[in-house]
This record gives sequence, structure tokens and C-alpha cells, in this order.
Amino acid sequence: MTENLTKETFLKKVFNFEENKEWKFEGNKPVLIDFYADWCGPCKTLAPILEQLSDEYEGKVDIYKIDTEAEQELAAAFGIRSIPSMLFCPMEGQPEMANGALPKAELERIMADVLKITK
Repeated sequence: MTENLTKETFLKKVFNFEENKEWKFEGNKPVLIDFYADWCGPCKTLAPILEQLSDEYEGKVDIYKIDTEAEQELAAAFGIRSIPSMLFCPMEGQPEMANGALPKAELERIMADVLKITK
């Protein structure tokens, strides 16, 4: 099940950018964050794929969604200019961004490469 984040929950669960200048991951497992908007067609295409991944990788990864319309400060903090954009946050190291409604196989490849998780 994907979960929508607000700025407040993002600061607790992912990265408190108000306290830390350097990236410091707050989660207890890798995270995929989907930056989306309700009016965005490609975002709607991506949503069921992310739900599938959430089920298939349950317990291995948290999948969060951030509504760029409601959470403009978060979108700005990550320089989101086009949606959908996905932020992959591994347990160690820097997060990586991917843009566009990527196919499931490509998302799984990035999850394996960046997040170091497989089914």
C-alpha cells in the first residue's frame, strides 16, 4: 500500500532538510517516492504499477507519494520540474531521481541497482 506524505511526515520518515544540510536518511528500509499531481495523465498510468510494486516488495521497501500541488515546498526542495518524478532513497548513500512514467521492469531495475532490493 502506498502512503501519501505531507511535509511533516516526510521530515520524520525520509529526510529532515530543515535540520540537516547533508542528506541523512531517516527511514528503516529503502524508499521510493513518487512526486505526482492529480491532473497528470502519466502519473495516473504509473499509480497502479506503484501499487503492484508496493504489494510485491512488501516489507522490503516503503513507497510514498507526494502531491506536488499540495506540497509545493517539498517539490521545490527536490527541484521537481516535471512529473511524475521518482526519488529512490537507499539505506546508505545518496538518493537518485528518475523521471517519467517508467515501465515496471525499469522501476524494478532501478530498485535493484539503487535500493539494492529484489523480490
